[in-house]
Amino acid sequence: MKKYLILTMFFVSFAFAQNSVVQQFSKAFADVAEKANPAVVTIITNKVIKMQAFDRNNPFQFHQPFNPQEGERRQNALGSGVIIDSEKGYILTNNHVVDDVDGIQIKLIDKRVFEAKLIGADVKSDLAILQIEAKDLNEIKLGDSDKLRVGEWVMAVGSPFSANLSHTVTTGIISALGRSNILGNSRNYEDFIQTDAAINPGNSGGALLNMKGELIGINTAIATGGYERSNRGVGFAIPSNMAKKIMGDLISKGYVVRAWLGVYIQELDDAKARALDLEIRDGALITDVIEGSPAKKAGIQEGDLIISVDGEKVKNTSNLKNLVSLTAPGSRSKVEIIRNGRNKTITVILEEMDQDESITFGKRESSKLTDLGLEVRKLTNQFRHEYEISEADDGLIIVNVDPTSDAAKKGIRSGDLIKRVGTKKVDSVRNFKTVIEQSKEKGAVLLLIKKPNGNSRFFTLKL
Repeated sequence: MKKYLILTMFFVSFAFAQNSVVQQFSKAFADVAEKANPAVVTIITNKVIKMQAFDRNNPFQFHQPFNPQEGERRQNALGSGVIIDSEKGYILTNNHVVDDVDGIQIKLIDKRVFEAKLIGADVKSDLAILQIEAKDLNEIKLGDSDKLRVGEWVMAVGSPFSANLSHTVTTGIISALGRSNILGNSRNYEDFIQTDAAINPGNSGGALLNMKGELIGINTAIATGGYERSNRGVGFAIPSNMAKKIMGDLISKGYVVRAWLGVYIQELDDAKARALDLEIRDGALITDVIEGSPAKKAGIQEGDLIISVDGEKVKNTSNLKNLVSLTAPGSRSKVEIIRNGRNKTITVILEEMDQDESITFGKRESSKLTDLGLEVRKLTNQFRHEYEISEADDGLIIVNVDPTSDAAKKGIRSGDLIKRVGTKKVDSVRNFKTVIEQSKEKGAVLLLIKKPNGNSRFFTLKL
């Protein structure tokens, strides 16, 4: 009887403790939502669309019986934003929410509506700063997104689908960190937080919060699988630490100040790593160095693998872009590289990127070639003249490509210049054949090829 009583008391205590934990967990979510909601806003934009006048003589124009004359149509769109400075009325949101619009209105949770002014926008990070003149605003404190861990609980707040659904709260976990190549533009700066908290159209620019109620991300994009526009459990947010630096520049200067390294880079995959005798698979592989750039001045070379910047490990090309761009221009950065199998640290004085500079980093997609099918010759003055190759370039010229080879299918053409085979520069056909022969044991060879347009890229060829 005594054992039965003790066992009963144990289960009662366990059930009570479980219930207490659930209640505390539920209260924590409710507290975060209650604190954050007043600082999240609904953004309503409008754009005036010019209507084309109906031309009865144009057989390809659809008849518009109710609007035969030229006129205007007002188009509205919806988004979200976060108040980050209640005194000055600054609101952080996505650039794509307010890009190319004629008017911006901000609707608060207390139903007040204000006209907003665009302070600054940055296309490459998809962030923008708005400002309203209003009193009694609430703001959200920025958290440290660098401390986030996969599996942490997070909360998303925004206005999905319509203004009637403003301040919708959803919860989930951090599914992954450091996601890139999401928006489909290699010139963007991406370092997304991935979450399964429901994010839908209209949530863009809204808040992603940790369980302390701090802003750790700006909800930006969703992965739909290409079939519908609604959430399928994968959403992406811009980290707060990236947003903090960018919004500071937008407020103080109206544009973002970024540092410039001046290299073309490519992902390091398993095939390239084996061809280069590398044990690691992280880093950014340099395919070319721009003349006059900070990298060129510091002595960084094509074929170098950048593995860290100022002690921060470089995971991939996107990671390197972010590390460099968010560093203050004029900084003396320690760039660690692997060159010819040896680690080396180079000091680079980063410079400010010209706002009109179109070349900062060039990301090249890898090509998987299974056959060489190439005829190469030493680069002579005749070939320089024929293929318009500058005196500054050296290497071996490709004069013929087997049209049935994978090399031809993958875009290698006559006139392309072979600058390196693996880590070695080649200056003769005999040297080239020797290195190729030595590479057969690895089952692959890595060629650095420079195209006539000046772009260089690595090709991995299986042997």
